[in-house]
Amino acid sequence: MRYSLLAGGKRVRPVLCLAACEMVGGDQSLALPMACATEMVHTMSLIHDDLPCMDDDDLRRGLPTSHKKYGEDTAILAGDALLSLSFEHVATRTPSSVSPDRVVRAIAELGSAVGSAGLVAGQIVDIASEGDVDVTLEKTARLLEAAVVCGAILGGADDESVEKVRRYALRVGLLFQVVDDILDVTRSSEELGKTAGKDLASDKATYPKLLGLDGARRFAAELVGQACEELAGFDPVKAAPLYHFANYIATRQN
Repeated sequence: MRYSLLAGGKRVRPVLCLAACEMVGGDQSLALPMACATEMVHTMSLIHDDLPCMDDDDLRRGLPTSHKKYGEDTAILAGDALLSLSFEHVATRTPSSVSPDRVVRAIAELGSAVGSAGLVAGQIVDIASEGDVDVTLEKTARLLEAAVVCGAILGGADDESVEKVRRYALRVGLLFQVVDDILDVTRSSEELGKTAGKDLASDKATYPKLLGLDGARRFAAELVGQACEELAGFDPVKAAPLYHFANYIATRQN
C-alpha cells in the first residue's frame, strides 16, 4: 500500500479537492481527509489497472508496478485495502465542525465515483474499446469530478455552487484524459514515468486516434476555456488555483 501510494505522482485530485474547499470559503483542513482519500482511491485504480488481466503494464510513476514488485495476489489486496481505508479515513478523520449531513453527502459522492457508473465503468469501456473503430468519445473522469465536488461540499458550498464546481471538474477531467492520450503518443516512457505508446499498441480508442493529433489539441484548448467559464461567479482570488490548474493540465508534459 505504501509503495504505490507514496511513490510520487502529481496529486491532482487532492490538490483540486483542497482548492475547491478554499474557493467556496472553507478551510482546507475540512477537506484534507477527503483529499487523502481520493489519492488512495486513485492509487487503487492504478494498481488494478496495471494488472496483467487489465492493462498489463510494468511501469508506474517511474517504478515497477505493484504486481511486478510484490506479485499479483499482493497487488490486488493492496488495492482493496486502499479502497477500504479511503472511506474509513473520511468517516473518522473529517473534523467535527463539518456537519454529518455534509460528510455523508461527500462519502456518497466518492462511492458513486468508484463504482459501476465511475471507475469501474471507465475500465470496462477501456477494455471494450480495444480495436473498436466505432467507439464514441465518452470516457469517465468521475474520480476527479468527485474530488472537486467533495471539496466544495465539505467547504460549505450551496447547491448552485456545487453544480458549478461539478461542471468545471467535468471539463478538467475530460481535459486530463485528452492530454494523457496526446502525451502517450508524443512522449517517451522516461518522460512519462510509465510505458509510452501503450494505448496505441493495444489499439484502444484515444482522442488522437479519433480526432487526429491536431484535433485533440484543439479540443483540449476548448475544454480549458469551458472549465474557466464555470469559475466566473466565484471570488477570482480564491478561484485562482483552479484557473491555473486547468491551464497546467493543458500544458503538462508528463
